[in-house]
Amino acid sequence: MKKHRSEHHRIHRSGWLRAAVLGANDGIVSTASLIVGVAAAGAGKGSIILAGTAGLVAGAMSMAAGEYVSVKSQEDIERADLSMEADALENNREEEVKELADIYRNRGLDESLAEEVARQLMRHNALEAHARDEIGITTELSARPLQAAFWSAGAFSFGAAVPVVSSSVAPASSLLWLVPILAIGMLGALGAIAAVTGGAPPVRGAVRVCFWGMLAMALTAAVGKLFGVPV
Repeated sequence: MKKHRSEHHRIHRSGWLRAAVLGANDGIVSTASLIVGVAAAGAGKGSIILAGTAGLVAGAMSMAAGEYVSVKSQEDIERADLSMEADALENNREEEVKELADIYRNRGLDESLAEEVARQLMRHNALEAHARDEIGITTELSARPLQAAFWSAGAFSFGAAVPVVSSSVAPASSLLWLVPILAIGMLGALGAIAAVTGGAPPVRGAVRVCFWGMLAMALTAAVGKLFGVPV
């Protein structure tokens, strides 16, 4: 007899994984690009370190605020929809039974079974059933603003710290090649890890983040060279 193989789904990771990957990727790309641009402009080492550190702090706070506000807006919408659904369940319960049964009929159940399933699920937890099957709100995918803000800011700081630290210990003359190499290496590792965590091919994940990181640093270095001033 073949042993049943349990399935380990990854969808519950989507909230924090998205915030962490976005934060780390942005921290590496934006801070490394900033340092490369300033170095290409011929700025002194003190100015380079100052620019990188300021970029780290400002970027981390910006990521935290942006993630919190955007995810909080999503949470507000979810709460408003759930409140509307709760009112409908209280005032028009039979209509809500029919509405839920229609959803199950469209998924392939016959009429009597669809209505029976709807009634049983609503006896168990009516609001949860409608939230999941009518609105599409689940516990795994519900908005978590503080979690998103924390992961974004923390990941950004971690990603940005590498180019900042490397610029503080390495000679200024080597920053134009050292920082990009470190950044691309980190981006490749980050893309691969994120892809594996999400169940996708690691090489594809590494290539796509490296491409955009290289493009960002090249453009910022070109701006620094062109204008000859810190950017």
